[in-house]
Amino acid sequence: MGGLKFAVLLCADDSDYVKKLYGGYYGVFVRMLKEEGESWDVFRVARGEFPAEDQIGDYEGFVITGSCNDAHGNDLWISKLLTLLKKLDAMKKKVLGICFGHQILGRALGGKIGRASSGWDIGITKVHLLPSQMFTSLNMPASLSVIECHRDEVWELPPKAEVLAWSKNTGVEMFRYGDHIMGIQGHPEYTKDILLHLIERLFNRDLIEESLAEAARTKLEANEPDRDAWKKLCTSFLKGRM
Repeated sequence: MGGLKFAVLLCADDSDYVKKLYGGYYGVFVRMLKEEGESWDVFRVARGEFPAEDQIGDYEGFVITGSCNDAHGNDLWISKLLTLLKKLDAMKKKVLGICFGHQILGRALGGKIGRASSGWDIGITKVHLLPSQMFTSLNMPASLSVIECHRDEVWELPPKAEVLAWSKNTGVEMFRYGDHIMGIQGHPEYTKDILLHLIERLFNRDLIEESLAEAARTKLEANEPDRDAWKKLCTSFLKGRM
C-alpha cells in the first residue's frame, strides 16, 4: 500500500491538551490510521482551508473529524464541506466520517440529522453490529465498545445507505453507503484521557451539567473501548481491505 495519500478534514480547533500531547486531532487520527509508506495531510476546513480542485484526485481517501459545531448548521464552511462531500461521493473516493463527520455525511447524501431525542451520550457505549459481510471478513465480534461524545445524531439514513450498528441510545451508530463511504457516530480515535479533558471543557463552558459530567466520568472508569478492533475496522475500510 506504499505511496498512498490520505487527508484529514479537520472540523474543530485543537484543544491545548490534545495539541501538547498528540500534536492536535490530526495527530490523533494519524496515530490510529497511518501505515508505512503512506503520506497524510490535513485541511483545516472549519477555518476555511479546503483542498483545491486539482488536489482532490491525488488522495486515496479522506477522514472527517468531530466538531463543536452542529452538522445541521449552515455556517459557510459547513456549506462548502457539503459541496466537497458530494464531489467525493461522485468520484467514489473513500470517505470515513467520525461523529460530526458521520452526521455531515448523512446530510450530504440526503439523510436527515438533528438533536438526539435521548440528549447527550458521553462515555463508553456498547455498539451492536448488525450482520454484514464486512464484519464477517474482519472477524468482528457481535458488539464493540467505543468512546462517545455527542448530542446530535442521524435521524434518517439517505436512500441506499445501510445501517451497520446501533446502541440503546442511538439507532444509527454506524452506516455504509456503497463501498466508499462509512460513518461512525463514536470516536474510535479517542483515548480515555482525551475524553476526560473534553468533559471538563464542556462542563466549564456550561454545555453539560455537573451530574452529567460525573456520570460520564463514572462510565469511563468502569469500561474500556475496543480501540484495536476499531483501528482494524477503520484502516481496512479506508484501504480497501474488506
